Amino acid sequence: MKKYDYLVVGAGLFGATFAYKAIKAGKKVTIIDKRPQTGGNLYCENIEGINIHKYGAHIFHTSDKRVWDFVNSIVEFNRYTNSPIACYKGRLFNLPFNMNTFYALWGTITPEEAKRKIEEQRLEAGISTPKNLEEQAISLVGKDIYEMLIKGYTEKQWGRKATELPAFIIKRLPVRFTFDNNYFRDLYQGIPIGGYNKLIDGLLEGIEVQCDTDFFLNRQHLELLAEKIVYTGKIDEYYDYKYGKLDYRGLRFENEILDIANYQGNAVINYTEAEIPYTRIIEHKHFEFGIQHKTVITREYSIECNEGDEPYYPVNDIKNEAVCKLYKELANREDNVIFGGRLAEYKYYDMNQIIEKVFTQIKI
Repeated sequence: MKKYDYLVVGAGLFGATFAYKAIKAGKKVTIIDKRPQTGGNLYCENIEGINIHKYGAHIFHTSDKRVWDFVNSIVEFNRYTNSPIACYKGRLFNLPFNMNTFYALWGTITPEEAKRKIEEQRLEAGISTPKNLEEQAISLVGKDIYEMLIKGYTEKQWGRKATELPAFIIKRLPVRFTFDNNYFRDLYQGIPIGGYNKLIDGLLEGIEVQCDTDFFLNRQHLELLAEKIVYTGKIDEYYDYKYGKLDYRGLRFENEILDIANYQGNAVINYTEAEIPYTRIIEHKHFEFGIQHKTVITREYSIECNEGDEPYYPVNDIKNEAVCKLYKELANREDNVIFGGRLAEYKYYDMNQIIEKVFTQIKI
């Protein structure tokens, strides 16, 4: 009989939530993570009394009251509402695209005026069946919004021309004919009071965790510790890149401490023109309504994910999906391994979806 029921590889949100559920079910669990701390990409670093989202901004949102009640049973969440702003050549526009955006762009006052303007530009473009992201975006919101607020940002984000990106990436682009700057439609949203470390620490309370431990450096020994493995790393790496490497986009961050109380007045401002190399600036204190005398900003750059870089976003194009399918066929034949999360499933997840999946789809 092995020492543990489960070895969880990765102490991010999927691994921590699984471990919490397993412990509550009376199972023996141990967790390893190759990073020096727990939390995965949710990890916050405290600088000048401000919780810095070290691996990019995270806003929790859900319409599932069970999920909301669960996370709030671990740590209380605040009332933060995600209302990002887009900056194009010094002009500011509200996101998601809504009546405030249309008024700033065209001076349209009523929803009918805005709809007519978009429809005119759709017809001018003459696109019947969009073949790529550019055509899809123009057919949804017209040429002005595409060229000013989508094209440059998207091409920086993906490192590819919009004409080379598949149309499906932007099919769910939010367009609203109301004066509503709330980015999400969900009933609940917020940030853990005290930062995301409070959430992860609460999930992992009383559970054995070993950081600075790389699964692949001691795989044979680690696999013998538990009856089953919960794996949250890259699926292609688990199978030693048998079918080749999957592509990811990465991120690079530049932090700056400023001796002022408020730099930009908003947590997130996107920079949409191609000439500015970063995609956005995050001012972290606004996630928690900070009143500190100093502020910390982060310029975020989207990069190709090369060897040694931290993978962030799956590149779900036709080529990568075909390779991923082969890996998932191998994973489906595993009896004693559970693959879960963004890297292990090669799929983008919001945080609420991770928690919902662990509690409704994963058997302990």
